[in-house]
Amino acid sequence: MTTGWLDRTRGPSAGLSAGKVLAVVSVVPALVLAGWLLAGLPLLLLGWFRPLAAVPLGLSAAALLCRYGLRRLPETIPATAWQVSGVIAVALASGVFNGLFRSEQLIVRRDPATYAQYGIWLARHGSLPVPFQEQAFGGLDPALHFDSVGFYGFGGAVVPQFMPGAPMLHAVGAWLGDVAGLLLVPPVLGAAAVLVLAGVVARFVGARWAPLAALVFAVSLPILYTSRTTFSEIPSLILLFGGLALLYDAEARLRSAVSASPSPGPPGGAEAKSRSGAAGAGPAAIRSARTGAALAGLVFGLAVMVRIDGLRDVLPVLVYAGLLIAVRRAGNRDAGRLGVPLLGGLAVGAGLGFAAAYLLSRPYLTYLSGSLVPLLAICGAVVVLTVAVAALAPRLAAPLRRVARMPRLPEIAGGLVVLVGAAFAARPWLQTVIRPPATVEDRLTADFIAGVQRVNGLPIDGSRLYYENSAYWVIWYVGLPAALLATFAAALLTRRLVRGMAPEWLLPLAVIAWTTVTTLYRPGITPDQPWAARRLVPVVIPGLILLAVWGLDRVRERARGSGYGPRARSGLGTAGAVLLLAPVAFVSGGTAFTPIERGERAAVEALCAALPARASVLVVERVTAARFTQLVRSSCGLPAARVTLYRTNVPRTSDVTRLAARIRAAGRVPVLLAAEARQVSGYGTPVHIMNLRVRQDERSLVDPPNGTWSLAADVWMTVPREDPRT
Repeated sequence: MTTGWLDRTRGPSAGLSAGKVLAVVSVVPALVLAGWLLAGLPLLLLGWFRPLAAVPLGLSAAALLCRYGLRRLPETIPATAWQVSGVIAVALASGVFNGLFRSEQLIVRRDPATYAQYGIWLARHGSLPVPFQEQAFGGLDPALHFDSVGFYGFGGAVVPQFMPGAPMLHAVGAWLGDVAGLLLVPPVLGAAAVLVLAGVVARFVGARWAPLAALVFAVSLPILYTSRTTFSEIPSLILLFGGLALLYDAEARLRSAVSASPSPGPPGGAEAKSRSGAAGAGPAAIRSARTGAALAGLVFGLAVMVRIDGLRDVLPVLVYAGLLIAVRRAGNRDAGRLGVPLLGGLAVGAGLGFAAAYLLSRPYLTYLSGSLVPLLAICGAVVVLTVAVAALAPRLAAPLRRVARMPRLPEIAGGLVVLVGAAFAARPWLQTVIRPPATVEDRLTADFIAGVQRVNGLPIDGSRLYYENSAYWVIWYVGLPAALLATFAAALLTRRLVRGMAPEWLLPLAVIAWTTVTTLYRPGITPDQPWAARRLVPVVIPGLILLAVWGLDRVRERARGSGYGPRARSGLGTAGAVLLLAPVAFVSGGTAFTPIERGERAAVEALCAALPARASVLVVERVTAARFTQLVRSSCGLPAARVTLYRTNVPRTSDVTRLAARIRAAGRVPVLLAAEARQVSGYGTPVHIMNLRVRQDERSLVDPPNGTWSLAADVWMTVPREDPRT
């Protein structure tokens, strides 16, 4: 049991070398990702994001971060070889399993294919934005449009929708193995996420629980889902939980440095020499601790480069850094040493993320302005409040101590946690969340939800968002026992923190609680499952699993205190493990062994092979334009544009013939693409170049997904006949 900011030792244990292995392998993924992003962003801004430059710089940056992040690492995890082997086995099995059942989402319908085409473009061109290539169409024309789903027209070029962090990672796979390699990056990242979470569990709960937590995490449906295709949630998870592990290790270094500091004593003799040696080790360990804290802040901040929502997720880190500074100003110099480096690293990482957003994703920020502007306002208020508390810390220390001594305050704080959980559970009976369509995007979302309701046999109301059920999404994917244990653990830890105990839990509990509450209150995503489950991946699911195994450990310790013997405690732990794992495995079983959209890679390769070498592609049908405009640019390497459509969802014949003539005049071959033969047959002989029949995600609104739906994609091509009048 800990009683102060620096009293966090767990005591000696056998198997420390195995524990150090787990400590290292669980932070290396975050450090490597951070190094790659640090090297890749400047190269991308300069238009030099190519293997010859990015690989040596990225590897050097990653190696440098690993060197300083792992130097003077104390024994933070007492563990056995079997425990570490179990974690590594789960991670490897996760990577292999998800690699075998990986998705091939390349046709742009939803975010994964947008990320994939973004990554393919970066791998093959190394620069942004995507040029219009209007010269291939004979120049700009009022009937030509170069934007499409997930790709904005902005400033005379095409700008991808999302932050560049994840596509820069996916591009590595494309360099190593083209599109097939890119599609294997998510399973590798998923395996790395298993290691990171297991390392965090081993640090904060104990290595005995790390294999179980890793297995429950790896089997959870949202983790399977986002580890099989090109999402940004898994890289974000690696950075956020990697940051927690790095900061824990930095604080362990600081404890080591403080314990090595010399104490007053008589001069001379063997004792003086021993103290002199300790004095030499102490400052070096303190410098190492400060470096570790700065790296932790940097890793946290770089989560913004992967997902703009990372800004919300790292707000508690900002507050925690300010608290450390305030503690130092209030007189506890040792405890507050890490505040400034943590804050500095966070500012650098988040600053780079903001720079990437502004310079490379500005239309995306405009699109998100309705939610981003309030978030920025909250961030500004938090910054001001944090600065004020840090500045006034010496004056606030005494009043805050008096508040902390209020009777029953720890119990009240813990009770509030339970009340919040109960409120989310009761929310479906208290609220129906709706959003009347106010924009074009809102109307499209409402139409989509109405269509899913029709298929699910639900009352038709496109304004329904189903956010009131968000707590039940969590229960589906982590199981009711884990949800209850996590709530119990959060309440108990809150009570301990108010009492001044378990200080190492302050930041992880704040990150988990803040992101869980804000995510469940407003997930900000279309509510069909498993699609909406991705919102739970970066923090909610791993955070609740971390709390749940801590709660299970407390139950086991209570049994020890009540006089139960080792056999009974072992049986209790086994039963708890089954209760955590069985519900998760049951829900995942419906879709875990069914790959979705497999066959798209071969279909896209066949489509690209069917296009003439000097083609300029005109897409003349709405759905085909949304799905294939950027795909033709990225995957096929050919200029593509969509033609203005009218009420019939096809363009004017005069526009098509004019554009085809201009393409020929530019020395290229005009090619028309559409979904049906009749939509292009009037211009020339139609050729069926894609006839895809695959499985896609189920779209369930009120139940967890337990199957897949069919998906059809057809593309017809024609080379227009030359108009004799031109």
